[in-house]
Amino acid sequence: MTSRTVTLLDVARAAGVSKSTVSDALQGSGRVAEATRDRVRAVAEELGYRPNSAARRLRRASTGAVGLHLPATATRLDYYMNLAFGAVERAQEDGLDMVLLAPSGVAGGRIASRVDGLLVIDPEPGDSAVPGLLDAGVPVVTGERYLGPATGPSGAVVCDNAASLTALLDHVAERGARHPALLAPSGSSAWATALRATAGSWGRAHGVTVTLRTVPFAATPAEAEAATRALLAADPAVDAVICAPDGSAPGVLRAAAALGRKIGASGASGASSACEASGGNGASDGNGRTGEGGRSEGGGPGRPGGTGAAVGLAGTGLLVASCVDGTATRGAEPPVTAVDLHPTAYGRACAELLCDILADRAAPDTVRRHSWSLETRASTGSPG
Repeated sequence: MTSRTVTLLDVARAAGVSKSTVSDALQGSGRVAEATRDRVRAVAEELGYRPNSAARRLRRASTGAVGLHLPATATRLDYYMNLAFGAVERAQEDGLDMVLLAPSGVAGGRIASRVDGLLVIDPEPGDSAVPGLLDAGVPVVTGERYLGPATGPSGAVVCDNAASLTALLDHVAERGARHPALLAPSGSSAWATALRATAGSWGRAHGVTVTLRTVPFAATPAEAEAATRALLAADPAVDAVICAPDGSAPGVLRAAAALGRKIGASGASGASSACEASGGNGASDGNGRTGEGGRSEGGGPGRPGGTGAAVGLAGTGLLVASCVDGTATRGAEPPVTAVDLHPTAYGRACAELLCDILADRAAPDTVRRHSWSLETRASTGSPG
């Protein structure tokens, strides 16, 4: 039935049931046996049936729109713009318009009167708008889990951020890094929290120190450059820098070039004595403080106050990688190894779950997983 729109009556005839039974089965209402419900849904999918969005809005007195809330810094980040395009595209496939909400948010009751549901991406417990959004009285799907105390969302789409950072750390270690560092995002979002925790757990598991430098959640290249200069000046034995914020990698490259570090070559051989002398494990913040299982960063060989061979490692190698892929990493010189979070597909996945919940195709509290991939490039000595 590809030459015309498939109707409820078409599904009813093919399934051998009444039109009202089809309607109840697809909406999850009425007294329909589970076997019948499953058969009707299977037939509807086989025939390519899609609900009439205009009629559905009339029945439910809905608005035909869903809202999208992004972090306040999203407008200048490549990742969120691609995510938004994917979400808009998927919502339109269900006949829904996408409304971009102001970062400050509005009262929950006002939101509920304007939209049928909400997408809240990377909800930060410190974002004062988020509790009102979660309590707006309409279905809410979050991109990543919400770690705050407010009412939980109706569903979530999550990435395994611990696994993606583990893959990056494993990769630079395989390329020869012995003293990696992470420019970790500030804040208490699920993403930021997972990255900082993973740096510590990976370090403890491998018996090395992952030096942490906290930078803003959406650090600019200039901020990343300043943080990297300070990091390498304080701890020249660092031979790999992984930057978390989207678009910040070029700043790391500039800092490394200014200090005479060779990008894409491991500095392990040139700094082996310093790395061996550093000992310890866990994650250090690079300022003389250490996370659980670590040790003090001050006064040791190769550090301010010490006398080791790591002081003044200009000319030695430095591996550079990023937790977020994008135009900045792909277009850098050299191109930067990064985790591709597939933001357009992620936006589609978030919108799809919200559409499925609104159309009773998915139960509330559904959590779906989103995949990522590691793109290895010249910044870690890998082919572009």
